Amino acid sequence: MTLPDTTSPAAEHYYERHIFFCLNEREAGKDACANNRAQAGFDRCKSQVKAAGLAAPGKVRVNKAGCMNRCAAGPVAVVYPEAVWYTYVDADDIDEIVESHLKNGKVVERLLTPVGLGL
Repeated sequence: MTLPDTTSPAAEHYYERHIFFCLNEREAGKDACANNRAQAGFDRCKSQVKAAGLAAPGKVRVNKAGCMNRCAAGPVAVVYPEAVWYTYVDADDIDEIVESHLKNGKVVERLLTPVGLGL
């Protein structure tokens, strides 16, 4: 799936895309993104976005987030303005999200968060 062009003059976004990583911690034994290497995913994404020259106003912003109510699918990240939710497991998944979605505007369908998975 190809996403709409958000770089046109009509687009009024400070960033073309904004990715949020849930880094929430919960009580012991409860699903939480922080228990599933979410910080490592965030760190990898931030470094890959910088390395690709995408870290600037008008391009891509990588942010930490608290609970996004998708703990059972964790770790999760969401890309805006498209509101595309991802579940990832390793650096290769993050690299694919950066290259395909953040850089080229193509959703990584195999990493989409299953519908209905929440707390």
